[in-house]
Amino acid sequence: MFHSSPAGLHAWADFYVIVGTAAASLTGLMFVVITLVAGVRGFTTRQGLATFSTPTVVHFSTVLGIAAVLAVPWPTIACAAAVLVVAGIAGVAYATAIAVKALGSRDGSDYEADWEDRVFYVVLPFVAYGAILLAAIGLLAAIRGALFMLGGASMLLIFMGIHNAWDVVVYVTSRISREREAADRAQPERDPVNEESSDT
Repeated sequence: MFHSSPAGLHAWADFYVIVGTAAASLTGLMFVVITLVAGVRGFTTRQGLATFSTPTVVHFSTVLGIAAVLAVPWPTIACAAAVLVVAGIAGVAYATAIAVKALGSRDGSDYEADWEDRVFYVVLPFVAYGAILLAAIGLLAAIRGALFMLGGASMLLIFMGIHNAWDVVVYVTSRISREREAADRAQPERDPVNEESSDT
Protein backbone atom coordinates (compact mmCIF):
# COMPACT_ATOMS: atom_id res chain seq x y z
CA MET A 1 0.00 0.00 0.00
CA PHE A 2 1.27 3.48 -0.88
CA HIS A 3 1.70 6.07 1.80
CA SER A 4 -0.05 9.42 1.77
CA SER A 5 2.76 11.20 -0.07
CA PRO A 6 4.52 8.81 -2.43
CA ALA A 7 7.56 10.11 -4.25
CA GLY A 8 5.70 9.91 -7.53
CA LEU A 9 3.15 12.50 -6.39
CA HIS A 10 5.84 14.90 -5.18
CA ALA A 11 7.37 14.92 -8.65
CA TRP A 12 4.08 16.15 -10.12
CA ALA A 13 3.48 18.95 -7.59
CA ASP A 14 4.71 21.79 -9.83
CA PHE A 15 2.80 20.44 -12.82
CA TYR A 16 -0.51 20.46 -10.97
CA VAL A 17 0.16 23.91 -9.51
CA ILE A 18 0.53 25.17 -13.08
CA VAL A 19 -2.46 23.39 -14.61
CA GLY A 20 -4.66 24.00 -11.58
CA THR A 21 -3.93 27.72 -11.68
CA ALA A 22 -4.50 27.80 -15.44
CA ALA A 23 -7.81 25.98 -15.09
CA ALA A 24 -9.03 28.40 -12.43
CA SER A 25 -7.99 31.42 -14.50
CA LEU A 26 -9.58 30.07 -17.68
CA THR A 27 -12.83 29.44 -15.82
CA GLY A 28 -12.93 33.19 -15.20
CA LEU A 29 -12.44 33.72 -18.93
CA MET A 30 -15.70 31.91 -19.53
CA PHE A 31 -17.59 34.74 -17.81
CA VAL A 32 -16.29 37.02 -20.56
CA VAL A 33 -17.35 34.51 -23.23
CA ILE A 34 -20.87 34.23 -21.76
CA THR A 35 -21.12 38.02 -21.80
CA LEU A 36 -20.19 38.05 -25.49
CA VAL A 37 -22.78 35.44 -26.42
CA ALA A 38 -25.56 37.06 -24.39
CA GLY A 39 -27.13 38.73 -27.41
CA VAL A 40 -26.95 35.89 -29.90
CA ARG A 41 -29.88 33.57 -30.48
CA GLY A 42 -28.95 29.90 -30.25
CA PHE A 43 -26.27 30.31 -27.60
CA THR A 44 -28.49 32.23 -25.20
CA THR A 45 -31.00 29.39 -24.94
CA ARG A 46 -30.62 26.99 -22.08
CA GLN A 47 -29.74 24.16 -24.46
CA GLY A 48 -27.18 26.26 -26.32
CA LEU A 49 -25.37 27.23 -23.12
CA ALA A 50 -25.53 23.69 -21.74
CA THR A 51 -24.10 22.26 -24.94
CA PHE A 52 -21.35 24.68 -25.90
CA SER A 53 -20.35 26.81 -22.90
CA THR A 54 -21.05 24.80 -19.75
CA PRO A 55 -18.87 21.83 -20.85
CA THR A 56 -15.89 24.17 -21.11
CA VAL A 57 -16.37 25.23 -17.49
CA VAL A 58 -16.75 21.56 -16.52
CA HIS A 59 -13.48 20.68 -18.28
CA PHE A 60 -11.58 23.44 -16.49
CA SER A 61 -13.20 22.55 -13.16
CA THR A 62 -12.26 18.90 -13.61
CA VAL A 63 -8.61 19.82 -14.06
CA LEU A 64 -8.76 22.00 -10.96
CA GLY A 65 -10.40 19.14 -9.09
CA ILE A 66 -7.71 16.65 -10.14
CA ALA A 67 -5.00 19.04 -8.97
CA ALA A 68 -6.75 19.44 -5.62
CA VAL A 69 -7.33 15.71 -5.16
CA LEU A 70 -3.67 14.91 -5.75
CA ALA A 71 -2.60 17.62 -3.28
CA VAL A 72 -4.71 16.27 -0.42
CA PRO A 73 -2.71 14.31 2.22
CA TRP A 74 -4.77 11.12 1.93
CA PRO A 75 -4.14 8.24 4.34
CA THR A 76 -3.48 6.02 1.31
CA ILE A 77 -3.33 6.50 -2.43
CA ALA A 78 -6.45 4.33 -2.67
CA CYS A 79 -8.52 7.23 -1.31
CA ALA A 80 -7.37 9.54 -4.11
CA ALA A 81 -7.96 6.74 -6.62
CA ALA A 82 -11.52 6.24 -5.36
CA VAL A 83 -12.34 9.95 -5.75
CA LEU A 84 -10.85 10.00 -9.25
CA VAL A 85 -12.78 6.87 -10.24
CA VAL A 86 -16.01 8.65 -9.31
CA ALA A 87 -14.85 11.72 -11.26
CA GLY A 88 -14.03 9.58 -14.29
CA ILE A 89 -17.39 7.83 -14.26
CA ALA A 90 -19.22 11.14 -13.85
CA GLY A 91 -17.14 12.63 -16.66
CA VAL A 92 -17.93 9.82 -19.08
CA ALA A 93 -21.65 10.11 -18.26
CA TYR A 94 -21.50 13.89 -18.77
CA ALA A 95 -19.63 13.48 -22.05
CA THR A 96 -22.39 11.14 -23.23
CA ALA A 97 -25.08 13.70 -22.41
CA ILE A 98 -23.18 16.50 -24.17
CA ALA A 99 -22.60 14.32 -27.23
CA VAL A 100 -26.34 13.77 -27.57
CA LYS A 101 -26.99 17.52 -27.31
CA ALA A 102 -24.15 18.54 -29.62
CA LEU A 103 -25.26 16.17 -32.36
CA GLY A 104 -28.90 17.21 -32.05
CA SER A 105 -30.66 20.39 -33.06
CA ARG A 106 -30.35 23.65 -31.15
CA ASP A 107 -33.75 25.22 -30.65
CA GLY A 108 -34.37 25.85 -34.35
CA SER A 109 -31.04 27.53 -35.04
CA ASP A 110 -29.24 26.99 -38.34
CA TYR A 111 -26.33 25.24 -36.65
CA GLU A 112 -25.14 21.83 -37.81
CA ALA A 113 -22.24 20.00 -36.18
CA ASP A 114 -19.21 19.70 -38.47
CA TRP A 115 -16.26 17.34 -38.11
CA GLU A 116 -14.37 19.73 -35.82
CA ASP A 117 -17.33 20.02 -33.44
CA ARG A 118 -17.71 16.25 -33.43
CA VAL A 119 -14.06 15.87 -32.45
CA PHE A 120 -13.96 18.53 -29.70
CA TYR A 121 -17.47 18.14 -28.28
CA VAL A 122 -17.99 14.39 -28.74
CA VAL A 123 -14.81 12.36 -29.26
CA LEU A 124 -12.15 14.09 -27.16
CA PRO A 125 -14.29 14.41 -24.00
CA PHE A 126 -14.74 10.63 -24.04
CA VAL A 127 -10.99 10.20 -24.47
CA ALA A 128 -10.15 12.59 -21.62
CA TYR A 129 -12.66 11.34 -19.06
CA GLY A 130 -12.04 7.72 -20.05
CA ALA A 131 -8.32 8.30 -19.46
CA ILE A 132 -9.07 9.77 -16.03
CA LEU A 133 -11.09 6.68 -15.14
CA LEU A 134 -8.38 4.28 -16.35
CA ALA A 135 -5.64 6.29 -14.64
CA ALA A 136 -7.57 6.31 -11.36
CA ILE A 137 -7.79 2.53 -11.45
CA GLY A 138 -4.14 2.34 -12.47
CA LEU A 139 -3.02 4.35 -9.43
CA LEU A 140 -3.34 1.17 -7.37
CA ALA A 141 -1.11 -0.89 -9.66
CA ALA A 142 1.23 1.33 -11.69
CA ILE A 143 1.34 4.79 -10.15
CA ARG A 144 4.00 6.18 -12.51
CA GLY A 145 2.10 5.38 -15.68
CA ALA A 146 -1.21 6.40 -14.12
CA LEU A 147 0.15 9.83 -13.19
CA PHE A 148 1.35 10.38 -16.76
CA MET A 149 -2.09 9.41 -18.03
CA LEU A 150 -3.75 11.82 -15.57
CA GLY A 151 -1.38 14.57 -16.64
CA GLY A 152 -2.15 13.93 -20.29
CA ALA A 153 -5.90 13.93 -19.64
CA SER A 154 -5.59 17.19 -17.70
CA MET A 155 -3.73 18.89 -20.54
CA LEU A 156 -6.25 17.55 -23.05
CA LEU A 157 -9.10 19.06 -21.02
CA ILE A 158 -7.28 22.39 -20.82
CA PHE A 159 -6.66 22.52 -24.59
CA MET A 160 -10.22 21.40 -25.34
CA GLY A 161 -11.57 24.16 -23.12
CA ILE A 162 -9.39 26.79 -24.79
CA HIS A 163 -10.42 25.61 -28.24
CA ASN A 164 -14.12 25.51 -27.35
CA ALA A 165 -14.08 28.98 -25.77
CA TRP A 166 -12.34 30.41 -28.83
CA ASP A 167 -14.71 28.54 -31.13
CA VAL A 168 -17.71 30.09 -29.41
CA VAL A 169 -16.23 33.59 -29.64
CA VAL A 170 -15.45 33.19 -33.36
CA TYR A 171 -18.91 31.79 -34.08
CA VAL A 172 -20.64 34.56 -32.17
CA THR A 173 -18.52 37.30 -33.75
CA SER A 174 -19.20 36.06 -37.28
CA ARG A 175 -22.89 35.61 -36.54
CA ILE A 176 -23.24 39.13 -35.14
CA SER A 177 -21.51 40.46 -38.27
CA ARG A 178 -23.90 38.55 -40.53
CA GLU A 179 -26.94 39.74 -38.58
CA ARG A 180 -25.79 43.36 -38.82
CA GLU A 181 -25.20 43.05 -42.55
CA ALA A 182 -28.66 41.51 -43.01
CA ALA A 183 -30.23 44.31 -40.97
CA ASP A 184 -28.43 46.96 -43.04
CA ARG A 185 -29.65 45.39 -46.28
CA ALA A 186 -33.20 45.17 -44.94
CA GLN A 187 -33.35 48.91 -44.19
CA PRO A 188 -34.89 50.92 -47.06
CA GLU A 189 -32.57 53.37 -48.75
CA ARG A 190 -33.26 56.95 -47.74
CA ASP A 191 -34.28 59.38 -50.49
CA PRO A 192 -32.60 62.75 -49.79
CA VAL A 193 -35.13 64.62 -52.01
CA ASN A 194 -38.08 63.30 -50.01
CA GLU A 195 -36.30 64.05 -46.74
CA GLU A 196 -35.75 67.69 -47.79
CA SER A 197 -39.40 68.10 -48.84
CA SER A 198 -40.60 66.61 -45.58
CA ASP A 199 -38.40 69.01 -43.62
CA THR A 200 -39.94 72.01 -45.38
